[in-house]
Parts: sequence; C-alpha cells; structure tokens
Amino acid sequence: MNIDRPPGDFQHTEQGFVGRSWTGVKRWSSENPRLSRVVWFAVALVLLALLIWAIYPAKQASQRGRFNTGAQPVGVAKVVSGDVNVTLNALGTVTPLATATVRPQVSGMLIKINFTEGQMVKAGDVLAQIDPRPYQAALDQARGQLARDAATLANAKVDLQRYQALQAQNAIAAQQVATQASTVKSNEGIVVSDQANVESARINLGYTSIVSPVSGRAGIHLVDIGNIVSAGQSNGIVTVTQLTPMSVLFTIPEDNVHSVLEQVNSGATLAVDAYDRSQTVKITSGSLSAVDSVVDPTTGSVKLRAMFDNQDNKLFPSQFVNVRLLVSTLHDQTVVPVAAIQRGADGTFVFVVSPEKTVAQREVKTGVQDGDNIQIVSGVKPGDTVVVDGADRLRDGADVEIPAGGKIAVPSSSGGASDAERTKRRAEMQALLAKSCSEDIKKLCPDAKPGTREARMCLFQNRDALSADCSKAMSQMRRGAGAGGRRGGGGGGGAP
Repeated sequence: MNIDRPPGDFQHTEQGFVGRSWTGVKRWSSENPRLSRVVWFAVALVLLALLIWAIYPAKQASQRGRFNTGAQPVGVAKVVSGDVNVTLNALGTVTPLATATVRPQVSGMLIKINFTEGQMVKAGDVLAQIDPRPYQAALDQARGQLARDAATLANAKVDLQRYQALQAQNAIAAQQVATQASTVKSNEGIVVSDQANVESARINLGYTSIVSPVSGRAGIHLVDIGNIVSAGQSNGIVTVTQLTPMSVLFTIPEDNVHSVLEQVNSGATLAVDAYDRSQTVKITSGSLSAVDSVVDPTTGSVKLRAMFDNQDNKLFPSQFVNVRLLVSTLHDQTVVPVAAIQRGADGTFVFVVSPEKTVAQREVKTGVQDGDNIQIVSGVKPGDTVVVDGADRLRDGADVEIPAGGKIAVPSSSGGASDAERTKRRAEMQALLAKSCSEDIKKLCPDAKPGTREARMCLFQNRDALSADCSKAMSQMRRGAGAGGRRGGGGGGGAP
C-alpha cells in the first residue's frame, strides 16, 4: 500500500542522508588518517584527469584553427613576355603658339565692339571700331593736296618741253631751260610726298577698324564703348589666344637628352601624352616638335615642346599637365607586375610559386618600369608564377594558398648557385621528414601520402602527438626554411 508523503519529508530525508554520509566519511578519515590521505590524493588525480580530458579537445581544435593560418593566402600573377615602353615623365605647361594683346594704333573714341567675350574669332575679323571721321577728313585733305601738286607738276613739264623746243631754235638761253627742269624735279618730289601723305592717311583710317591679328579665343574686353583710346596704350582692347594647335613646354634631365635626340635625328616621331594632375586620366595625345639647343645651367634640364591638335579644346592656356614622352619600345621582354618585386638587404627578389604550392625566393634584376609592370632582366622567365599580394608574410619554402582555379606551372631555374642549393636542401629535408615520420604518418595521417603537402599539414596539425624523431625532423625543416627567409628580409608566418 502506497502512503503519500509531503515533499518536505523527501527533502528532509535526502538532507539527512547526505549529512549522515559526510559524518561517516569524516569519522572514517579520523580513524584511518594515513589511508584517507592516499584516497583523497587519488580522488584529486582523477578530478585533474577529467579536467584535462575536458580541455584537450578544445586545444586540439584551437591548434587546427592555427594550422589554417600556416598556409598563407596570397595573390599570384603569371610572368609574361611583352612590350615595355621606355617613357620619360615630366611636368609641363600648356603654352599657346600665339597670344596677342590687341591695342589701338590710332587715338580716338571707341564707338563699337564687334565681339562677345570668349568668342572664337579669325585673323582679320574686326573686333572694335574707333570714330573714323577725323581720319577720313585727313585722307581727303591729303588727296586734295596731291591733286593740286600733281597739276603744278604737269604744268611745269609742259613749260619744260616748250623751253626745250625754243632752245633748239636758239630762241632762249640754256639757263632758263635748266631752271625749268629743276622746277619739274622739285614738283615731282612734292607729288611723291603728297602720295605718301595720302597713303599714311589711308593707313590711319584703316587703323580705326581694330582687327584680330590671329585666330583664337577672345578674352574679356578691357575698354568699354565711349572711352577715348590712344595709340600704344598698355592695357589694350582685348587679348586673343590661339588654341589650335596647342603646344606644351616641359623639361627633361640632361642625362636623357641623348636618347631623345637619337630618336629625333633618326627621323622618328616621338609620341607625347598629356595627363591630368593625378596622372590617371589621359587628356590628349600629340607628338614632340622641338628640342631646345642649350641646357639650363641652373636646373641641369633641357626644354622641349610638344604639339597637340587640340580640336576638342581640352588643353587650356597656362594649364599644368603631366607629360609622358614615349622614347622607345622594347619588344619581347620579360614582364611582371610591380607589386611582385620585393626588396631586401641583398637587393630585389620575388617569390616564385611551385605546383606543390610552396614558394621559393628568387633574386631578380629589374629594368624599365612601364606603368604597373616592370621589366625583368634576369631571375625569372615567362610562364613562372609569382606572388603579388601577401609577400610580406612569406619566407623561402613557405606553404601558400592561391585563389581557386589557378594552375601553377613548374617554375624555371634562374641558373644561380643559390637556387640549386635551396632546391637540394629542400629535397634533403623532405627526404628526412618522410623517413623519420613514416610511422607517425601511418598512425595520425593514414590518408596522406608521405612527402606530400597534405602529409606535412597533417603532421603540423598533430605536432603535439609526434614521436621524438619526427619532432626533431620537423624542427630541422622549420630552421632550414627560416634561414632561407631571413636572408631576403621576408616576414615570418609560413608553414614548415
């Protein structure tokens, strides 16, 4: 028969049982002091073992997470064969071929302006008009004087002919004939002077129409209608600037003049590109037209002029532009991105990627830089794969991860003794690792083949469980890779 008990009775019973048990344990400990110490020590060891067992899987997972960073992710690029442009960069100033300040050549009142500010005008277009009436009157007066003196000359010539006929008949004295001939010469001089006065008055009348001397863009007018202008005044009427074609003046160091003159003297036309201030946007293209004949002794540079068609008016007078002069083009050159070039204590080098996804440090000799690419004189060959991103975290022999789909070709040999030594050392290390860790690979990495990258990764992941011989071989391999990386100044962080 079941008897129902209140919940408090069960709790009271449980607490009483625990209390009685603890009392019994204390009594037993006091009765057996030596044995109790041994038992308590054993219990502590069991608890410590349980704690280590609980923590150990997390540590292994942490090690696996650290292993994922062993193979450094990098960006790669292929070494290619292509053309390299030899260019000279300089700062240039847009300089018009003609800039004319239109000034009045006669005095008078300005009665008309025939242009709008910023208008494109042609040579000979009438830009402004000065009151022509005083100059028209002066021309008429000069013409009247000429007509009167021309009539006097004609009369003198008739008298001279009459006197010469009478002299032939010995009717008059020879002196009278000579005097008349002198009068004719004097009148001829007066007529010539009058003709010059007429021409001068005609020219002054023409100057009342102020014309543009060149074709170009008219600027802001400097004199308003109704003002009195005078010949040779300083401010003028308006400034006209020729815009097409347009030239750019720039300078290059004197050391580069000979290479430019060599191309110019051979008849080549050198291309010139004008870029904006940031050197990212090309404004227009033209050609080199002239090289100055002297070197500026204060700067050690030579001035050059480039011509641009400028039909789209992209070049503005006095604008500063970045000039890129194409001197020559080198064909079939070994080219890599500039980002692949690393610099260390021994010079420039690159990291060449192998099909096993490891990198080898390769010393290179660089040449001409063309934009984002640079010429390689020696060290690598077309078809090699080099690291262009993440090289600062690599060292010789490090494992790398590359983007999916990238196929790595077998790298070429640079022919240097250092490459052969590194290849031999790496082969010896891999052979030692395969020999010393064969049992560990079978035990810890049954699916990996000895000598492969997967096997090395697995050993690195389980390095706390390796045998003594395998751990020693792993340490030697890491030291060997570190020695190769320190020579080039690369950063650490590569996998063994």
